[in-house]
Amino acid sequence: MAAQVEVTPFEMIAYTGSRMLEDNTVVFVGTGLPIIAAMHAQLTHAPKINMIFEAGAFASILEQGMPMSVGDTRAFRKACYAKGLCAAFELTQRGYADYAFIGGAQVDQYGNICSTYEGGDYLKPRVRFPGSGGAGAMAANCEKTIAIMALEKRRFVKKVDFITSIGFGDGSPDYREKAGVMGSGPYRIITNVALFGFCPNTRRMMLLEYLPGKSPQAIQDMVDFELVMAPDVKEMKLPTEEDLKLLHEKCDTEGLFLKRKVVEK
Repeated sequence: MAAQVEVTPFEMIAYTGSRMLEDNTVVFVGTGLPIIAAMHAQLTHAPKINMIFEAGAFASILEQGMPMSVGDTRAFRKACYAKGLCAAFELTQRGYADYAFIGGAQVDQYGNICSTYEGGDYLKPRVRFPGSGGAGAMAANCEKTIAIMALEKRRFVKKVDFITSIGFGDGSPDYREKAGVMGSGPYRIITNVALFGFCPNTRRMMLLEYLPGKSPQAIQDMVDFELVMAPDVKEMKLPTEEDLKLLHEKCDTEGLFLKRKVVEK
């Protein structure tokens, strides 16, 4: 039996993110791991994936390396067009974005995401985060939302401190419709040790896959609310040596995101 490839937490997140993306789809990507995941998908199973960058590039081919931000000139390489921020968000409002691919600091059982603050209140937070950027509009207008973050109990909470990027709200069937947002809402939450979806009936977070060596109960213990367990919950697929080579030699060549550490609390 071949030895199992050793995978770091952020390699796992990037690879799983790549797996979630399909060819011939439009993905609005955020900075960092979402770009890395989309680049890996473009290099492997989804060569015709079309990325939208907040600064206005559409359908770029990222052959000059990872853009450091959504406004990096590398994000515009061989793009179909470059029309600016307003045009990028207009595409989502017209229903042309299949996925929003974003990050966050907190997420709750209904897929609402906070990237504004943690603890205290809005005026006097314990920790202030960068905020929405474009993520709030992306989650409101794109058809499905994919979010990435490390799995820690302090991040997976019963109720987020502030809804920066809308999910299913309070879980009521018509919450998004009453809020006036488009799209079907949260689709996947990707972490270093688990992949989550959402129950179509209750809109609550559902465990789909867990890291080999873990268990569904171990994942539940890392979350501050009760998870729904998928009927066919299974182990996550691990990247191959070739996948890891692509991630490091073609995507995040400087290790700015993939070499980060997860501090477990």
